[in-house]
Amino acid sequence: MPFTIAIIGRPNVGKSTLFNRLVGRKLAIVDDTPGVTRDRREGEGKLADLKFRIIDTAGLEDVTDDSLEARMRGQTERALDEADVALMVIDARAGVTPMDQHFVSWLRARGTPSILVANKCEGRGGEAGMLEAYSLGLDEPVAFSAEHGLGLSELYDRLVPFAEAAAAEGAAAIDDADDLSALEELDDDGEEPKALQLAIVGRPNVGKSTMINRLLGEDRMLTGPEAGITRDSISISWRHGGRDYRLIDTAGLRRKARITDKLETLSTRDTLRAVRFAHVVVLVLDADAVLEKQDLTIARQVIEEGRALIIAVNKWDAAKDRGQTIQRLSDRLQTSLPQVRGIPVLTCSALTGQGLDKLLPMVTETYDIWNARIGTGDLNRWLTAMQEAHPAPMGKGGKRIRLRYATQAKARPPTFIVFCTRAGELPDSYTRFLVNGLRDNFGLDGVPIRLIYRKGENPYADRK
Repeated sequence: MPFTIAIIGRPNVGKSTLFNRLVGRKLAIVDDTPGVTRDRREGEGKLADLKFRIIDTAGLEDVTDDSLEARMRGQTERALDEADVALMVIDARAGVTPMDQHFVSWLRARGTPSILVANKCEGRGGEAGMLEAYSLGLDEPVAFSAEHGLGLSELYDRLVPFAEAAAAEGAAAIDDADDLSALEELDDDGEEPKALQLAIVGRPNVGKSTMINRLLGEDRMLTGPEAGITRDSISISWRHGGRDYRLIDTAGLRRKARITDKLETLSTRDTLRAVRFAHVVVLVLDADAVLEKQDLTIARQVIEEGRALIIAVNKWDAAKDRGQTIQRLSDRLQTSLPQVRGIPVLTCSALTGQGLDKLLPMVTETYDIWNARIGTGDLNRWLTAMQEAHPAPMGKGGKRIRLRYATQAKARPPTFIVFCTRAGELPDSYTRFLVNGLRDNFGLDGVPIRLIYRKGENPYADRK
């Protein structure tokens, strides 16, 4: 049974670098700018044979008002409540600061077991700060360098007791159970069921984080009137209706011409990476500004990556002219995204929950279409009927192009290979005709379809 670690400390002491080191991947954005992390990020960490859940948190600030910094601190407090042990990180090169002393006292008052990590101890620059860390009174500090991986063995030794306690607690829970219902359900192959990766994307301040909080039923993501609060792509494991989901909240995407800040560039890359690895992407729009130029750019990126797309028109409760909004959305989809017909559209309000009960059924249905497989026999009967209804055009030299055979190469998205003569001479209009025929005959509306032409092999080519 894995235990939970929360990484805490004041801004810019290397918490996210330590998080990336322990999860073994660069999941959290790292930059020299203080306060990069705002939401708490979770990951599966590993150190030798120890496995644990680890939470990266925002830098602690001594504020308790309604400001963004105070809301960030509230997120850190929730992470600390979930943790079995906290890693209190200080910057050994800067030495012990009054803010470090303040938060160590605050940590003691909360009662969560803690380990003091003196980060940035590589070289001699951190020696004085390492010795000064003893004054904080949190047992012996661990001399560490998250950047270079120094001190991992010492940290391992300090974490072993928490791993053993979690293992003992897990064994007791299983012994007390009448059956194995307390364990994670397994699929037919004996592996954990794969989660549906659901990314929420859109321009800044359209309500992406509020939507995730409403779905989860808790204030898991940091929200507020300020635009651009979310910087990292935050992944959250969630089980609902007997199905596993991985919800991914992303930073708002602005036009490239308006991105001048290095940190926003990193956030944009993180968002595009989240889209690349998602199964279904929900593009959130503002009801009073649907499918602006930047929205269309995001939608095209999703389609080009082959992801299934759903459009959620948020703030519907405050929409000024609903009829005009729907008409404008329909017109823009037909003229600007004709390559994907039938994209599902949901009107909702993340703030009140209006319409959000329809989102997950829509996601599941779209995901199933995105995974669809069509039998080769059915596909070739369809291909024959399509050519009878509308034969392929003539190629160069006045010879008709013949489509001989079709097969589905893969799903996610549905990808088909058509063997034909003169593969490079088929016009785009005939490809659109075939793609629309696939949508109509096999119910593939709303997902990208890839059609690949291959030249049929000539059985007499090698004969003399």
